[in-house]
Amino acid sequence: MTDPHPFIAGLPKAELHVHHVGSASPRIVAELAARHPDSKVPTDPEALADYFTFTDFAHFIEVYLSVVDLVRTPEDVRLLTFEVARDMARQNIRYAELTVTPYSSTRRGIPEVAFMEAIEDARKAAEAELGVVLRWCFDIPGEAGLQAADETARLAVERRPDGLVSFGLGGPEVGVERPQFKPYFDRAIAEGLHSVPHAGETTGPQTVWDALTSLRAERIGHGTSSVQDPGLLEHLAEHRIALEVCPTSNIATRAVTDIELHPIREMVAAGVLVTVNSDDPPMFGTDLNNEYAVAARLLELDERGIAALAKNAVEASFLDPAGKRKLAEEIDTYTTNWLRAPGR
Repeated sequence: MTDPHPFIAGLPKAELHVHHVGSASPRIVAELAARHPDSKVPTDPEALADYFTFTDFAHFIEVYLSVVDLVRTPEDVRLLTFEVARDMARQNIRYAELTVTPYSSTRRGIPEVAFMEAIEDARKAAEAELGVVLRWCFDIPGEAGLQAADETARLAVERRPDGLVSFGLGGPEVGVERPQFKPYFDRAIAEGLHSVPHAGETTGPQTVWDALTSLRAERIGHGTSSVQDPGLLEHLAEHRIALEVCPTSNIATRAVTDIELHPIREMVAAGVLVTVNSDDPPMFGTDLNNEYAVAARLLELDERGIAALAKNAVEASFLDPAGKRKLAEEIDTYTTNWLRAPGR
């Protein structure tokens, strides 16, 4: 196919790896920065493009945390959440599991009950007004250590909002070993939450193994280095443990040096369940539609192949069975109608 963008734009989609604060558009970041003028974040949306140019993963984390610092009130949380859903609706994203880091907000003084009420109010409004179904993954910021892990697990269990489905671990991987977080994942899993840690983004395949064995991961965030270990790829494929692949993110943070060298081809060739995601889209100058276009080019997919990729995300999601069937049927119907249209 010559240009996949028109097909992708209308394709119903699910997204499994996208960060709450990291999804704030330049317009919203600028508005939050104007509300909080003591921040170093630019208030001019155009200046944010330069601000969001990263030298390496450590610099990305530094910039990311400066944006996190703009979310200081329940009103900020509600605004951000609903506007993220609005951007998703424009891309025909029907369902998304949004990675939320409550510790970053509660330690900045937002009352925990008010935080939960803000995200839930935005979630319900997004479904009613925009047709976007949101679910939450509560995420430990790994760079903040075990105190943050303990607090995140407590919030997930004791203040659990209705939309919460999973428990994750993000932030830097270097020097932040996965096994130390086992007790916190054990607590979350015991309460019925799914395990979805980041692993193998900027470290080797052993980090992925650690996430599988110590944290009982059901999906892996990124998993970029998994291709370095054929045995790991075989394990992931055999057990249908999905990788949440974010191509443009990997280039922006220098986790992968060149898009042509991205390991998504090797993942798919090994039979791994691959999903495509945008991670922190405005920060990386992308969105989910663009990530599908990148993946389509790298994997040489036609419309049916792109639709199959979209159905991977539905399969790997924590949507209920009826919801999965409905969304998969929407994808099939859209694809069939597209291919039957005159001139195709």
